[in-house]
Amino acid sequence: MAGIGEFGLIGRVTARLSMGPTTVLGPGDDAAVVAAPDGRVVACTDVLVDGRHFRRDWGSARDVGHRAAAANLADVAAMGAVPTALLVALCMPADLETSWAEELADGLAAEAATVGASVVGGDMSSSPTLTIAVTALGDLGGRAPVVRSGARPGDVLALAGRIGHAAAGLTVLSRGFRTPRLLVEAYRRPQVPYPAGPQAAQLGATSMIDVSDGLLADLGHVSRASGVAIDVRRDAFEVPRQMADAAQALGVDPYTWILAGGEDHALAATFPPTVALPPQWRPIGTVTDGVGVTVDGGVYEGPRGWDHFR
Repeated sequence: MAGIGEFGLIGRVTARLSMGPTTVLGPGDDAAVVAAPDGRVVACTDVLVDGRHFRRDWGSARDVGHRAAAANLADVAAMGAVPTALLVALCMPADLETSWAEELADGLAAEAATVGASVVGGDMSSSPTLTIAVTALGDLGGRAPVVRSGARPGDVLALAGRIGHAAAGLTVLSRGFRTPRLLVEAYRRPQVPYPAGPQAAQLGATSMIDVSDGLLADLGHVSRASGVAIDVRRDAFEVPRQMADAAQALGVDPYTWILAGGEDHALAATFPPTVALPPQWRPIGTVTDGVGVTVDGGVYEGPRGWDHFR
């Protein structure tokens, strides 16, 4: 980075980006211009710190780009919106290879392109710690946002996307292994069910959340915001063979990954019992009177999810 300089790198990175249909004005000015047909803009932000959220020896720069984008795009989808744009701030050491930053941009752009969004701008700075901060924007398409506080007793709890895979992959990598490939790749590049978010909104979902810190922990946010109790059925989850084999080899209960692992960015939502759920959404529990999250009707004694300060 010291050799090419800030503006040289900006030129290289922006030359690699293509603009989607919602981008009116992309990188090159003081700010970008993004269309907001709905008249409202959904916005969220997330930060990834080297050594805390990712390790460069566990995946490529392109992998990190996919993960950074997915963490934000999933939050937009969890509001029932369609992502439109990403803004990226990159703080990096002066001795970081230029190619790493370029490949990071490729990963960010590729993940954004899966939903028709674009990387429209951002900022760069020198820093002793490599840090990536991403802001995502989205459009509701005339729908009301699906919030955490709308769940009602009698609702059905459902999940879209896979869960436990990324947490299992993280455990595998932290133990010094690189297989099973299914789990390691799930950690490196989440497969987020982005269309399921707007779909849930159209179906009449009463609440929704992106599972980033662990299913039980994130459902706890819904429980508190809605003032309801949520019960999760353990038998609603299938344990894939690769996960079961890894769990046995590592001495881990696979349901710890499923119930408390994050970063697959599955979407959890509650629906009125009269809604016919499409195949993408599978029932995993129920909403009742009370407060708190239980498993099979009882208190779950294992870990519930991730908290940066605990």
